[in-house]
Order: sequence, then C-alpha cells, then structure tokens
Amino acid sequence: MPAGPVSETTSLLRKPSLDLERPDVPIKDAATAGSDGYDTVIDESVSESDYQEDDTAWQTEVKYLVRNSPFLIVTYMVQYSFSVVTVLVAGRLGTKELAAASLASMNANVFGYNIYEGLATSLDTLTSQAYGNGKKELVGLAVQRMCALMCLVTIPIGAVWLSAPWILPALVPEKEVAKLAGRFLQIYLIGAPSWGIFEASKRFMQAQGKFDASLWVLLVCAPVNIFLNWLLPFRLGLGFEGAALATAISNTLQPVVLILYIWIFDREALQCWPTIQWRRIFSNWGPIIRLSIPGVVMTAAEWFAFDALTFASSYLSAEHLAAQSVVMTVCVAIYHVPFPVSIVASTRFGHWIGYGALNAARKAWRTFYVVFCVIGLWDLVLLTSTRHLLAQLFTKDESVRDIIVLVLPIVASAQLFDALLAISNGLLRGLGRQSIGGWVNLGVYYIFGLPLSFFLTFGPPKLELQGLWVGPTLGLGLGAFMMWLYMKTANWEKCVEDARAREE
Repeated sequence: MPAGPVSETTSLLRKPSLDLERPDVPIKDAATAGSDGYDTVIDESVSESDYQEDDTAWQTEVKYLVRNSPFLIVTYMVQYSFSVVTVLVAGRLGTKELAAASLASMNANVFGYNIYEGLATSLDTLTSQAYGNGKKELVGLAVQRMCALMCLVTIPIGAVWLSAPWILPALVPEKEVAKLAGRFLQIYLIGAPSWGIFEASKRFMQAQGKFDASLWVLLVCAPVNIFLNWLLPFRLGLGFEGAALATAISNTLQPVVLILYIWIFDREALQCWPTIQWRRIFSNWGPIIRLSIPGVVMTAAEWFAFDALTFASSYLSAEHLAAQSVVMTVCVAIYHVPFPVSIVASTRFGHWIGYGALNAARKAWRTFYVVFCVIGLWDLVLLTSTRHLLAQLFTKDESVRDIIVLVLPIVASAQLFDALLAISNGLLRGLGRQSIGGWVNLGVYYIFGLPLSFFLTFGPPKLELQGLWVGPTLGLGLGAFMMWLYMKTANWEKCVEDARAREE
C-alpha cells in the first residue's frame, strides 16, 4: 500500500506495478522492467495502453463493452432457450402438461435458480476485484467456495422441490396440474446444483476477460438439450417426466463441458485456479456470505415483484392475464440485452476498483451510464413502434391485442428504467455494495411500486393493466436514480479498502 492518504490519483496496488519515474510506460512494461520481480496482471483482452497509470478514456470503455458483450448476450439467450424448449415439448404432450411445465418452471426460477443467481453475483465483486489487483489464485478460491456454498444451499432448495407434489396442490386450484408440476420439480432437481455451479464457473472465466467461454459451452449443450427433449419424451416414451429429465441432464452437462473446454482450449485460464485445499475452501466464508445475501435479495425482489403483477392480472380477466403473459415474455426476452452487458460492465468496473484506479473507475461508470441510457432508449423506441406487430405475432384474439397495444408504451418506458437499474446493480456489485441495491430494490418495489400498482388497478382510477405497470415503471425509475445518487456520493476509497480487507 502506498504511504500517505489515498486519493483518486494514488495507485492502491500492494505490489508496485509502475515505474514512477516513467509514468508514460504501460504497466506491463514497467513491471517487467522493474527489479521487484512482480508480474502485474492485466486484462489481455485489451491493449496495454488501456492500463496506463490509473486512467482510461470513454472510447476505451465503450470498445470494451462492444467487444465482449455480444458473447454474453448470446450466452444468456441460448441458456433461456432451455426453458423454451421444455415448454414447447410439454405443449406437444398436452394442455395439462403445458400448464404443469409452466408452473414448474416458474417455481424453479423463484425458489431455486433465482437463489443460485443471487449467490453468484457476489463473485462479480470478489473475482473481478481479485483479478484487478493481481491476486490470481483468489479468483479460483472464491469460485471454489461458491461451488461449495451452492451445494449447501441445494439442501433446502431440494427439500422444497421434493415436497412440491404435496405443497403445490394446496396452493393451486388445478390439483392434477399441480401434482404434475411437483413431479417435474422432483426430476428437475437432478440438474439444479450443476446449474448453480455453472453460474459460478462462468464468473471464473469472465473475471479474466474471457466472456466467450460460456457461449461455446452452451452451443454444445443446447443441441444436446434439443436432442434429449426429442429422445426421452417421444422416442423412449418417457413423456412428461422425460422432458424434465432431458433438461436436468443438459444442466448437469454444462459445468462438465466448461471444464473440458478450459482443459483442452484455454489452459491459460488455470493460472487463476489454485490447487484444491479443503481447509481454505471451508474457511473465511464471511465476505462471500455478506455479499451473497444482499445479492439474493437484489435479484429476488425484482423476480417476486413481477410475478406479483402476473398474479394480480388474473383478477382482472382472462384477456388481461393473456396480455400480461405476452408482455412479460417480451420483457424477459428484451432484458437479455442490458443484463449481460451489465455483467461485462461490472467485471470491468471491478477490475478498476481492485486495481485501485479510481480515476479510471469514475470515468468508466459515467460512460456505462450513458451507454445504458442509449440501450434503454432503443428498447423504448423499439417496443413502442412495434407494439401492433408484436400483438399480432402473439395472439389472434382482438381484445387481447387491444390490451397489449394499450399497455406496451408503458412497458417500454419500464424497459428504459430497467436498463438503468441493471447497470446500477452491476456497478454496485463491482464496487462491493450489493446491500445498497438490495435495500433499494425492496423499497422501490414493495413500499412504493406494488402498492401504487394495486391502487391504480383495483382502486378508484380503475386503470386495469395500464395501472398495474405504472407502479413498477415509476419504481424502476426511482431505484435507478437512488443508485446513481449513491454512486455519485459514495466513498470509493473506502470501497477499495474493503476490497483489500477481503484479501487473504
């Protein structure tokens, strides 16, 4: 650590990485030329000139997003196709099977995958900051601990899923559908821990700037998933249970294929993988748990809020429920752009924070906000201008079409704010301040957004589905503003000190 107070122009690396008498020399050259014997870690996906001292340019940050984001966008879209294939296969098996698959998928997301994803967000902080500070082996150690935590958390998740055939019929009027969904979840559990481990493993590669690895894995597993969803339910006659087993097997394959990919094509990534040391893996879990809990809250708050909208729309009419289902499908699809880009931004931002380059970090976060304003505005224009086309694409029912066309401009506005909230959450993860995002999400959804939605929908205004979407739209805008305000006023030096305190 440098002597004296920390400032925005002070390097916070514990090991000297710059020739202080030659500030014009890129980091890698300076470290190589030095006599301390230390080798500075840089992100090899960018040029050496990107890491001169602790500064950057907005053009450099935009290029970083443009270069790396497409891989992750396609990755999440391909991963989303697994659920789509399952629903399509269930639809071919029968109406009850389709309803059961949809119910099971919703419960799997809310009471399983949502938790895994929230836990994995802590690695956006730990791995990117460790890599940015040159602590390579801490990247792998954090992933090992997270995999162990995923397996531990699978115990209560598994207990719920195994009990689903008895729990769901008590909550859902259609008893036969509920029992089918419960059986689906029981089989689905086979692949659940592997799904979580794959989410953790993706962060291992992303922290090193390798955003394409998970895409190649899914491009192998997705065709296998399609083949198994044909083979097991139809050719082998396993029916509905075969569809669940096919997806479970496909999820189990993902971390296995990633390991093979690293071992065969990218052995260099193993520089961040320490040898297995069980004592270290099961010690010092404090930082990872403190970051994981607000990460789960941050993701769960949004998932539950939008599920509540769908549930509330069922009290309006069948047409409103159908329109809401279409709208949510469009929202989920379009969110597969800002969310992956926010992960790339979070990793980049975490590198700068881990390195201690506060000037560069401040330029980066301002640049990322502008980029996400553009993404959000594009989503708004796209959804508003194509609302009639989208309504015709999804349904032939004129009354449902009219509702969709009426509500989509409000939904489009929500996507603008949702893009800003996505980058806000991502930057908070890079900063190590997930708790801020967790509390803000809880407040804007459950204290402000949902009560306002229910009042506008069922209260005197009687705005129906339009009113149902006004609340979360304004809540998203308020949340994005509050997180932006925090980023602007936060003590970033303290965040760097906290990152150092998490090191071993």
